[in-house]
Amino acid sequence: RHKNRPIQSRVFQVSGICGTCSQKFWVFFAKHPCATYTADLKDPRLDGAVFVSFVRATMAAGKITSVDTSEAEQLDGVLAVYTAKDFEGMPSAPVPVPMFPAPMMSPPLLAKDDVKFMGEPIVAVVAETAAIAADGAEMVFVDYDPRDAVVDIKKSAADENIMYSDYETVIDPESGETAPIASNVAMDFALMGMVTGTAEDIFTDCEAVAETELVNHRVAPAPLEGRSAACCWEGDKLIFWNSNQSAHGAMNSLMQVHGLEAGSVQVITPDVGGGFGQKISPTPEELLLPEISKRLSRPARWTETRTENMLAAGHGRAQQQKLKIGGTKDGKIQAYQLEVIADAGAYTNMNAFLPFFTHQMSSGTYAIEKIQTGAKTVVTNTAPTVAYRGAGRPEATLAIERAMDLFAAEIGMDPAEVRRKNLIGKDAFPYTTAVGTEYDSGDYERSLDEVLKASDYEKLRKEQAARRESGDVKQLGIGLACYVEVTAGPAPGGNEFARVEITPEGKANVYSGALSHGQSHATTFAMLASDQLGMPMEDIELIQGDTDKVPQGTGTFGSRSLQIGGSAIHEASGKVAEQAKELAATLLEANKDDIVVEEGNFFVAGTPAVSKSWAEVAASAKEPLTEDSDFNANCSYPYGTHLALVEVDTETGQVELLRLISCDDSGVLLNPMIVEGQRHGGNAQGIAQALLEEVHYDESGTMSTSNFADYEIISAAELPSFELETTEVPSPNNPLGAKGIGESGAIGSTPAVQNAVVDALSHLGIRHIDIPCTPERVWQAIQDATS
Repeated sequence: RHKNRPIQSRVFQVSGICGTCSQKFWVFFAKHPCATYTADLKDPRLDGAVFVSFVRATMAAGKITSVDTSEAEQLDGVLAVYTAKDFEGMPSAPVPVPMFPAPMMSPPLLAKDDVKFMGEPIVAVVAETAAIAADGAEMVFVDYDPRDAVVDIKKSAADENIMYSDYETVIDPESGETAPIASNVAMDFALMGMVTGTAEDIFTDCEAVAETELVNHRVAPAPLEGRSAACCWEGDKLIFWNSNQSAHGAMNSLMQVHGLEAGSVQVITPDVGGGFGQKISPTPEELLLPEISKRLSRPARWTETRTENMLAAGHGRAQQQKLKIGGTKDGKIQAYQLEVIADAGAYTNMNAFLPFFTHQMSSGTYAIEKIQTGAKTVVTNTAPTVAYRGAGRPEATLAIERAMDLFAAEIGMDPAEVRRKNLIGKDAFPYTTAVGTEYDSGDYERSLDEVLKASDYEKLRKEQAARRESGDVKQLGIGLACYVEVTAGPAPGGNEFARVEITPEGKANVYSGALSHGQSHATTFAMLASDQLGMPMEDIELIQGDTDKVPQGTGTFGSRSLQIGGSAIHEASGKVAEQAKELAATLLEANKDDIVVEEGNFFVAGTPAVSKSWAEVAASAKEPLTEDSDFNANCSYPYGTHLALVEVDTETGQVELLRLISCDDSGVLLNPMIVEGQRHGGNAQGIAQALLEEVHYDESGTMSTSNFADYEIISAAELPSFELETTEVPSPNNPLGAKGIGESGAIGSTPAVQNAVVDALSHLGIRHIDIPCTPERVWQAIQDATS
């Protein structure tokens, strides 16, 4: 790329030299590397925009007794100051999945009578510049009558303090009668029939049983780009720019909140600096922006700070689990029980449903005859949780993988052998687990074998034994985790849209309802279209993230893009190619079945010298060459094995990750380099949860990790070079044979690292340490075991 040479297409190649092996390689870029995020937009329609800043709750629970905005209103440059009473009659943020039973507490656009978590927006200050708006927000004074905060999820489940009892009601769906909310339980999965097995003790016949309680703590998605939105009105039409994972989902929410009809909202998604589930649904701050713009008759913009993102944008995980596992002394697992309490935070949305995925994947990669699960989702005075990378599946994997290690320790068997004895065999697929989940395909034992071979497992065990024998201060720990997860699972709408059209110049425009926010769709989808159309990739342009250009779509989350969105493009491209071959056959006076298309030219098989270009074929058509696809398919179940090697300093509790070896299977690989990038990112986030990252609230609901000085984001300095092995077992559930890969690393790496830390200290009698395995927590476990 040269500064003075324009980029001719959005897909191009550059060459480079590998710093390790000195070999030349090619790199595909999805677009010009100078990205434009929502906060960077310089669209003329946003000229003269006002800027919004929010006054946020400084406590987690309390009645709002007064709001003094007088000083802020007098600040030069402040145009308006709004409180909840200014927006009475506007609905709350909509619930995207209306199946949830009451009580479903949707967040208000601005807190009115009370606040339910630290960071909740109360007042919107609008000014000529972002700096003035921030200064104005500092001048607003809010007084509260404090309440006791509900932070501990066990106490919340026990109804020790009903958060909504004084000022919220629920409608009984059968009688239609209104009654006060009498519980902090937003969803009880036992009442929905999601407990499997019988009420009798499923462990009666087990020779050995192990059990524990564990915490899958809160973490922050922390995308590079926080929430950001901008909007303007063109007459009665709303133009809305937003950093999101689903442009059409954002459009639907805006229509509901603002009472707009189809066609009166255009959502445009610029480049997105990460989502991780935090940007699936628009939040109150974003949804309020169009109303502010309309009232002031000017465009409006808002971009959150990092502290706002940490306080209010949504967190992940947040489960407490109680597990029990039993089987024979020779290592065969017979029964497994998992009880979950999940924290939805102050308001429930899609987060209330996430324990269903934990239930769905509770069997892991193992053939277990008897499984019982139960779960409750409760509300607390904390920030709402979101469907963070993996969303319920990492929690299931952490539980079953800790259970496998605990059982191995109970019977004195190597953890690798216990796993091998219980893995679902490759000839058993499709396999239905004891909880009714049907896995599509797999070879789990091969994945385990590949990792054990790559790590030289037996040699590592010998080195571990030698260190223990010598009393080395730094002990070696080896942790395994086998995982399987569901991708392209249930989603609002489920389908994905694609349109492929040929331009008069003989190039292709590919329209997709999926939305890239770091997944390199422009490259991947161009490869799919190129394969079907026989057209060079540089002649194919991806159009996404604009609801006026792409008529419908579901978005990108749950690792669904390739298998659903990609299959839609594959299908639409194939239809267009068939149309074109009919036309080319006429032009070449040949049979359609003899027509071949390669490198953008149609010719009769065996005679490439006489050909017609895509432009010529398109010109011969009476109507534009275009086809749509609205594709859906059954879920797929990617899987793998991770092995972590750690060194634990027994004097300080410091953990160093020496190696992370993984063998992931995501079905047929379309672009191995992009898959590798997803695996690297997922591994980093999973390791971070195991060792460093934790959102922390005290008993009053005050967050102490609201910036990167206090919340420990992982960096390359804490990570080794990942060792990646790969297998490819196609999924039968989509035409590409593909499975998702975006979440796999974040699912397998966390329990592998946790198991490694516990394994390093198992000779001291330590059987469990909750994540994150910080030096303090590890040191304390050592002291408790040796004192």
